[in-house]
Amino acid sequence: MAVAESGADAEIKKLGLFQQLFRFVAIGGFCALIDAGTYSVLLGVLGWPTWLSKSISFILGTTASYLINRKFTFSGASTGNSTAKAGAFAIVYTTTFFVNMGSNELLCRIFEAREAWQFGLFWVIAQGLGTLINFVMLKWVVFRD
Repeated sequence: MAVAESGADAEIKKLGLFQQLFRFVAIGGFCALIDAGTYSVLLGVLGWPTWLSKSISFILGTTASYLINRKFTFSGASTGNSTAKAGAFAIVYTTTFFVNMGSNELLCRIFEAREAWQFGLFWVIAQGLGTLINFVMLKWVVFRD
């Protein structure tokens, strides 16, 4: 017996690639605020090491991004094997974590970051790499239609 689609699922199915990308970037912008805010507090206020600050901020930001995008961006989120999706999610976000955190730490060390603008710039670069990887992998691997 077929189950009727909810309004949100039907709307997401109608989204094209550019609409999905727009939503992904808009949601990512919000989640980047969570990431950046956490990173700033842990690094700048509490004085934690960059690797630890970035690790915690990344986990908080990407968890929020996953949960929101799953609901509002990708139609494949509500179909298929949820265990397989959870495994794919773990692989994607583990990979992204190391790319994001690693590129941030590498840039901070190579350029001997001391100034707030350097930490900010390197955070943006690492975030951009992570966003690119996340969209591609979530769209075509985890939440494929």
